[in-house]
Amino acid sequence: MDIYEALYTTRAMRRVRPDPIPLEVQARMLDAAIRAPSGGNSQNWRFLLADDTDVIGRIGPLYRHSIDQLWETVYAERLAAAEADPEADESIQMLKIQRSAQWLADHFEEVPLFLFGFVQSDPTGGSIFPAIWSAQLAARAEGVGSSITAVLGFFHPKEVLEILGVPTDEGWVMACCVSFGYPTGRWGIAPRRPVGEVSFRNQWGSPVGLAIDQPLWHPSE
Repeated sequence: MDIYEALYTTRAMRRVRPDPIPLEVQARMLDAAIRAPSGGNSQNWRFLLADDTDVIGRIGPLYRHSIDQLWETVYAERLAAAEADPEADESIQMLKIQRSAQWLADHFEEVPLFLFGFVQSDPTGGSIFPAIWSAQLAARAEGVGSSITAVLGFFHPKEVLEILGVPTDEGWVMACCVSFGYPTGRWGIAPRRPVGEVSFRNQWGSPVGLAIDQPLWHPSE
């Protein structure tokens, strides 16, 4: 797969089939992940794969509660605005995201594989997230969709660590949870705010000097 195709089309794919992911595919995902750079090349992170239905079944209710809390707190204002004006472009996008995220919450136990990432002494996540993204890109190359979330670490960190048997005296912190599965939808370039709206040059607020109104990569005809 062309690297730009992977970069441009690897978006959150939460709606997935329950089909198991072969071990050889999981191996390629994790082997790609450990090749990512880390501070001091210390690889001071750990990955925990969860595909046991009992384990996933115990975490599912915690995830649903976390998502409920997310809608009632962080996203409450945006959701209220979207529901008040559902025809606006921003509202359509926001409600679409909510439906997708809620689907994962409602069908958590049907997802075939989760990857939990843990770090020590790295609250920024600067060390682990390159590795997590490498796993997601490798999954994309295998036709596997993924979606990263951190809500369990905000609302139920202790319970999840206990369920997963993570040592509590070694300073491990849950950085994220990534769902993996063969998607029910199609791959495509996700709409995003253009570069010029989110980038500066030399000084905050100064134009970046790049006019990019459309994606610079597109599928070959």
